[in-house]
Amino acid sequence: MTELSPQEEFWRGAFGSEYSDRNVGANLAASNTALFSRALARACAPRTVLELGANIGMNLVALGHLFPDAELHAVEINAKACDRLRELLPPDRVTEGSILVADPGDGFDLVLIKGVLIHIAPEDLATAYRRAVASSRRYLLICEYYNSTPVEVTYRGESQRLFKRDFCGEILDKHPEMQLIDYGFVYHRDPVFPLDDITWFLLERREV
Repeated sequence: MTELSPQEEFWRGAFGSEYSDRNVGANLAASNTALFSRALARACAPRTVLELGANIGMNLVALGHLFPDAELHAVEINAKACDRLRELLPPDRVTEGSILVADPGDGFDLVLIKGVLIHIAPEDLATAYRRAVASSRRYLLICEYYNSTPVEVTYRGESQRLFKRDFCGEILDKHPEMQLIDYGFVYHRDPVFPLDDITWFLLERREV
């Protein structure tokens, strides 16, 4: 495997495996389904979906409920999470590796990144943006913590592991072939479908 950044090593190792054990369950699946139903309300039903940084597939399960005919694909850096993904998806649709270097192909109707860009080193974000945009034939859905200016936040006692910024704005500036078509916010105290305080952005490739 290509040499990984400290952030990638962090998620490939024990912490990433522990994260998988924490973030699972019927309530999370329900909240994810509610999120995606709102975030994709203005999109056409995708036939192919790729999630970059899929962990064990909780987001893909929700998307599978909404779009049962869609072909689902995943890229994930943690080996244990990939083992569980291969129980959910055909093994040839699971790519183990960093989203910065993995090549799952292109031409996906929908590419999803949720809770992943915040954990990528700022100097690597341009590569992550480029790969996400290149993989998408039409839609790119970003669900991340938002901040108008870049800021680092201590994450479970660790430094250099969580960064907030305007990810969508940076993608739009670097990739004018994409345009924003919808956005919204999910509140952690939502009385029915709570999630972390996530801001989502739905981008679409411009017609040429």
